Amino acid sequence: MALSINEVKAGLTILVEGEVYMVVETQHVKPGKGAAFVRARCRNLRNSNIQEKTFRGNETIEEAYIEERKMQYQYKAGDTYHFMDQDTFEEIAISEDKIGDKKKYLQDNLEVTGYFYKDETLNINLPTFIYFTITHSEPGIKGDTAKSGTKPAEVETGAIIQVPLFINIGDKIKVDTRTGDYIERVN
Repeated sequence: MALSINEVKAGLTILVEGEVYMVVETQHVKPGKGAAFVRARCRNLRNSNIQEKTFRGNETIEEAYIEERKMQYQYKAGDTYHFMDQDTFEEIAISEDKIGDKKKYLQDNLEVTGYFYKDETLNINLPTFIYFTITHSEPGIKGDTAKSGTKPAEVETGAIIQVPLFINIGDKIKVDTRTGDYIERVN
């Protein structure tokens, strides 16, 4: 369906030159001289790059219908990650390049959201916070605060997270998957 520039707003998914984008932010501009236009920051759903696009008043923008599916991570075989669709129970294989850095947070049976366009997997979205158990960490030395009080620690998926000095092996921590930052220790 063709949209006018007045209908472009944050959260909309559009098709531009064969690529699927999600509009992150828009700015409607009406210069004193000339026609109005929309400046939009758009996230490419295939590779997560953010680009700035300008749409003029006479252009039509095609809306892309993205399907969201709840999926559960099952296992990894080679460079392919296997998920189960929570509604149909069918297995979906996603290549490692589509998952990117999110692979270091994938735990067994983790529920994620998959984004699909015409049965092509575009991307997956992890939960904002995930709980991990520390599997390896150097002991924190009391009074060693010259390094702002953090140390690297490895979690069960192999990811390295900067944690406070008081965190030890076996502790459970909460991690923000958007930034990879330690949030808090949990019981």
